[in-house]
Amino acid sequence: MFGDWIAGTTTLNIELLGFVTILLLIFGLFLLLAGVFTAYFGSGKSRTIGVLLLVAGIVVGVLAAYYYHTTAHNLGGLLWGSFEVLVAAVIGGLVAVAIFLVAIMKS
Repeated sequence: MFGDWIAGTTTLNIELLGFVTILLLIFGLFLLLAGVFTAYFGSGKSRTIGVLLLVAGIVVGVLAAYYYHTTAHNLGGLLWGSFEVLVAAVIGGLVAVAIFLVAIMKS
């Protein structure tokens, strides 16, 4: 038990590492998307900023994925679990909005 704690592989550390990795991957994804949008629709200085955002998004995403993969050795499981949670959240949100609309239209 204490050997794992000293080595830094406790369950809390792995869960925190997963949380930070997901946060950085989403941050990188949105930087990438903002960069593509700005580079495509921008002009002059905006286009340059868009390319910088795009490159920063790629670098952040690749570094976060590489660090998690080398530390926890289960990047695929983390990404699949994140995708499942996201799909469940969207479905739950849509059901809640549908119930709200039905309740509003019936009254």
